[in-house]
Amino acid sequence: MNIDKEVPGVDSHLRWFKSSYSSEEGGECVEVAIDSVAVHVRDTKQVLECGPVLTVGSVAWSALLDAM
Repeated sequence: MNIDKEVPGVDSHLRWFKSSYSSEEGGECVEVAIDSVAVHVRDTKQVLECGPVLTVGSVAWSALLDAM
């Protein structure tokens, strides 16, 4: 995963990551940020518009990754 630059004023306390499989051309990409209690997921196309962030517990995130 590549560390993507933070956007000022948008969840600035989180460090967002984008998959190295994502292209710079946009498309169907998500970013993930992990803190001590949860995993946060957002659409890379909606970062500047302060789009929605999906927050799930670390156990649920691990279960999702295990199922893939």
